[in-house]
Amino acid sequence: MAEQSQQSLTHWRNAFAQHLKSEKRSSQYTQRNYNSALERFESFLIDYRAETLNLNLLSRLETKDFRAFLAARRNEGLSPPSIKLELSALKTFFSFLKKRAGVDNDAIAIMRGPKTKERLPRPVTQKDAEALMDAAATLKTSTRKQTWEQARDAALMTLLYGVGLRISEALSLKWSDAPLGETLRIKGKGAKTRIVPVVPAARKAINTYTELCPFGGEAEGPLFFSTRGKALSPRLVQRTMAQLRAALGLPDSATPHALRHAFATHLLSAGGDLRAIQELLGHSSLAATQRYTKIDSENLLRVFDKAHPRA
Repeated sequence: MAEQSQQSLTHWRNAFAQHLKSEKRSSQYTQRNYNSALERFESFLIDYRAETLNLNLLSRLETKDFRAFLAARRNEGLSPPSIKLELSALKTFFSFLKKRAGVDNDAIAIMRGPKTKERLPRPVTQKDAEALMDAAATLKTSTRKQTWEQARDAALMTLLYGVGLRISEALSLKWSDAPLGETLRIKGKGAKTRIVPVVPAARKAINTYTELCPFGGEAEGPLFFSTRGKALSPRLVQRTMAQLRAALGLPDSATPHALRHAFATHLLSAGGDLRAIQELLGHSSLAATQRYTKIDSENLLRVFDKAHPRA
């Protein structure tokens, strides 16, 4: 144990990175942000404590040490939500150390991040969602000049809005997944699998795309291709959406993920069961899905204020 207590912070940071990837199967977003936060924390401690960075030091860190790090990040211009993310990375790391190396630091356990205003999802309206899918199927842009590319983007956006998939989930589909059936097995965050129903419009859009696509054929190959025959990247999808919303005069909040938000919000508005929507979205907790009830309430209030004679 004494020898273990002298192992460097870098050693345990690398072990934690592997834990996030292989055991927790965290998203690439979480892995990237947590690992970057710990790199910054290590750099901060080198100057701040001027001691050997090992488990012995980590076990002795006090609340004032963690506060000093977060204060330094705030002075660098970090927003409150980002500071909460840095603290979350530290808490998760020290929880890992407690289980793997017996490091029990009470100081980090009582730390609380800054209060932040809850950010509600920003869905597009049903009218705008339909306009985006129509534009994807008909408008030519600098990056989409062929009919099959338009069919591809229309199919992709129909999956986001009609099935409620994340971009990463849609782009992870294989060529063998087509033609789509009435349901689709999706592996979401944390490698959790869920079954989602597929609306007829999505099945039709996928069929149209695969018939026109000049690539494909390999069962384990991607379903969605770029112009060069490579797997379509999220960045290209984002760029295409930016071009489409500009052509339609929509705000910057009209993103691919906003179509998924719209899927949930419109189901809820139509009387959908909250727990059923949670399952369809692949949320691990009901709290994440409950945010959509607040959006629906806000919509009702806007309608009331606009239409009620005594409002």
